[in-house]
Amino acid sequence: MSVPNLPPNAAYPAARTIATHAASDGISAVLQLLFAAAVGITVINLFATQTLIAPIAAALGLDSRLSGMVAMLPQLGYAAGLILLVPLADLLENRQLIVRLLACCALALAVATVSDSGWVFLLAIFLAGSASSAIQIMVPLAALMACEAHRGRVVGNVMSGLMLGILLSRPLASLLVDIGSWRLLYLVLTVLVALVAATLSRTLPTRQPAADLPYLNLIKSLWNLLLSQPVLRRRALTAALAMATFSLFWTAVALLLTQAPFNLNQRHIALFALAGAAGAVAAPLAGRIGDRGWTRPASRAAHALMIAALLLAGVAGAGWGGFTIAAHPLLAIAMLVLAAIGLDAGVTIDQTLGRRAINLLQPEARGRLNGLFVGIFFVGGAVGAASAGLAWINGGWTTVCLLGIAYAAATLVIGALQKD
Repeated sequence: MSVPNLPPNAAYPAARTIATHAASDGISAVLQLLFAAAVGITVINLFATQTLIAPIAAALGLDSRLSGMVAMLPQLGYAAGLILLVPLADLLENRQLIVRLLACCALALAVATVSDSGWVFLLAIFLAGSASSAIQIMVPLAALMACEAHRGRVVGNVMSGLMLGILLSRPLASLLVDIGSWRLLYLVLTVLVALVAATLSRTLPTRQPAADLPYLNLIKSLWNLLLSQPVLRRRALTAALAMATFSLFWTAVALLLTQAPFNLNQRHIALFALAGAAGAVAAPLAGRIGDRGWTRPASRAAHALMIAALLLAGVAGAGWGGFTIAAHPLLAIAMLVLAAIGLDAGVTIDQTLGRRAINLLQPEARGRLNGLFVGIFFVGGAVGAASAGLAWINGGWTTVCLLGIAYAAATLVIGALQKD
């Protein structure tokens, strides 16, 4: 099956893709769905292991000093990929680069599936995380294929898949482990990522970037891009704070739900996370809002929604405002679900509008710009996850919510100063 060629820096022309006429936004709905599914499937391995540390450590004989690496190494590998691999999107033909990275990801996941050695497993999940950085080549490629007037819509559609993958990774892991074992999860991910690679190899257009910088100069240029692009700096900072709020909530809420009066088991917590994933539907809406020129008010509304969601979570989980949790546990859970949906929607809107903004910057540097943006907001996510444990130990759910409100309020203030 032949595929169209994509000019290095131009919008994707209206053409046939996957036997479907391209939509008015320059990229067919089928290909948008394929991009969304690809990034959603690929991102799962970065977060799924966070709920599987104990069974994996026990099966592979990892001591307590190494068990935490099970959750950390996929994201550490991803961060390395953002710095070392994603900039190659501005140098090498994009379709081949994406397919080869996904093939490497599937191979690494296959090694993790059958590994009986703790060290081999840890190396495999690190490499799978690094190769998963193909996500940040796919998102800007989809944006490049869209005409500028509808770029936010396309980014939003693809981002909905990414956010769903992040939100569903933990419940999917819990459910598969409940059915079989942690090896079943890695087997399923291996097959899915391999299928994604095979499908994209036949359907993506080719795009040869115009940049001719040597690789080391390409890496060195990251710092210059960060200094020269104020939109990137501001958007990455608000995204990092929003991601810190997101990670804080989802790291601590599982601790809350296992305690009285909720007393939920892992399956119930997985269902709670599934319900909270409904917030990801905000991504396409956010993209359309950005295309209409309403980025600033939409960003402020998203940040305010995050604060409101955490206030509701404080009522439902800590009894703020005199609410009696023990007397109304089902209502409290319903309120927590609503808070999770609101928080996820607010974070998703911020991420989508931020990506739209940076994908309107230098076309020849889209790979590096996206790598920087995502790398910075992943730092925020790591800070949020780390601070969740400290907040829980020092004040329980009340402190978690107060810290989340502080993160979200900082996001609101910084976002209000943005001019994009």
